[in-house]
Amino acid sequence: MNDLIIKQGKLINGTIIDLVINDGKITAIGPFAATGLNAIKEIDLHGHYHISAGWIDAHTHCYPQSPLYFDEPDLIGIASGVTTVVDAGSAGADDIDHFYAVSRKAKTHVYAFLNIARTGIRSQNELADMNSIDNEQFQDAARRHKGFVIGLKARMSKSVIGENGLLPLLKAKIMQKTNGLPLMVHIGNPPPNLEAMVDLLTKGDIITHCFNGKPNRILDGTGKLKHAVQKALARGVILDVGHGTESLSFSVAEQAIKFGAHPHMISSDIYQRNRVGGPVYSLASVMTKFLNMGLPAEYILNCVTINAANLLHLPQKGRLERGCDADITIFELKDQRIELVDAEGQVRIGSQQFIPIAAIVSGTHIAVTENTATVDLTVKNTTADRSAINDLSQ
Repeated sequence: MNDLIIKQGKLINGTIIDLVINDGKITAIGPFAATGLNAIKEIDLHGHYHISAGWIDAHTHCYPQSPLYFDEPDLIGIASGVTTVVDAGSAGADDIDHFYAVSRKAKTHVYAFLNIARTGIRSQNELADMNSIDNEQFQDAARRHKGFVIGLKARMSKSVIGENGLLPLLKAKIMQKTNGLPLMVHIGNPPPNLEAMVDLLTKGDIITHCFNGKPNRILDGTGKLKHAVQKALARGVILDVGHGTESLSFSVAEQAIKFGAHPHMISSDIYQRNRVGGPVYSLASVMTKFLNMGLPAEYILNCVTINAANLLHLPQKGRLERGCDADITIFELKDQRIELVDAEGQVRIGSQQFIPIAAIVSGTHIAVTENTATVDLTVKNTTADRSAINDLSQ
C-alpha cells in the first residue's frame, strides 16, 4: 500500500501525469504511473488542475517573535500553496536557537538566512554598530544549525548601516569565506551606491530587491542596465525579486527584463503587514505580476522551484523526479481580469492569474487554500488540514 497517489495532474506543458509517494519521497511519476496501484490517501485532479514541485519562497520574514517583520510560517507557506519558506535575516546569532525551535513546529519547510548582525532585525539599523557583527558567534550559530541556516544576509541600505558605508558588506564577504554559504544582499537607498556593492559580489551571491525603484536601482539614467550589474550577472551573481512593501517597481522590472535581466528567483519578502494589507499578499500574487509583465508561466514556475532549489543548495527540492522530496503545489492558471499594484502604487491590468489550490509537504501534510472551495478537488481517505490553517489565522 502506497502512502499517497495523485492522479491526473497537469504539468505546465499540458502533459497529464500521476505521482506515487512513499516515505516522503516521489517513488513513481508518469502518465500512467498509478495504474493498478492503491494508496492510503488519493487525490484525483481529473486533468483539470496544474501540478508542480512545491513552491519555494526564497525571501520571507517568518520568525513569529521578530519585533519588526514577522509572520507565521504556515500562513505564508502551506496555506498559500508554498511548501518551503526561507526567512531572510529576521534572526541573528542571538535568536537563531529559538527560531529553529519554533520553525520545527510548522508543517511548512522553514530555512533561514542568518543576519550578519547578531541581533537580527530588532531595529531598522542593525548594522549601524559594527560591534553587532561578531564573526565567531555567527560561525558558531551556522555550525549548530547546519541544514537550517542556508545563507547569510546583509541589509545594505542607508537606514540600516548608518555611517558604516561598505564595511558591513566587506565583513560579510569575510564571514562567507569560512562557511561558503550564499550571501543575500538587500539593496535600498544609498549610500553606499549600488555599483560599489555589486563590484564586491561573486558567483552565487544574491541581489534581493533587484527591481526596486529607489536611487540604487539596477538601471542607469538612460534606462539601460548598469554596467556594474551586467558584469556581476556575467560573474554568476543572482537576481532575486524580494517584492516587499517598497521594493518592486513595474517600470523598472519591465525595462530590465527588456534588456535581458530576468530574475533568477521570484520571492515575496512577505510578512504579516504586507500579506494582509498588500501590496504583496502572497507568493502567487507576485508570480502573477511577472506573468502579466510577459514572463512565460513555465519560466516563473522554474524561479520558485528548480532555480530556487539549485541556488539555495536544496538538491532534493524543486523538482518532480523520482527520489526527490514529495513537496507538491496544486494550482490553477486562470484566465481572468485582475488589477495588480506594485510597491510604488503603479497599476497594471492583468488577464491571467496563478491560483494555488493546495500544498502537499513531504507527502504527509495536505493543506488546502481558501481557493479550494471553488474547485473540484477530490481527496479520498483523508481530511485535508484546513482546520490547522484556520486555527493559525484566528
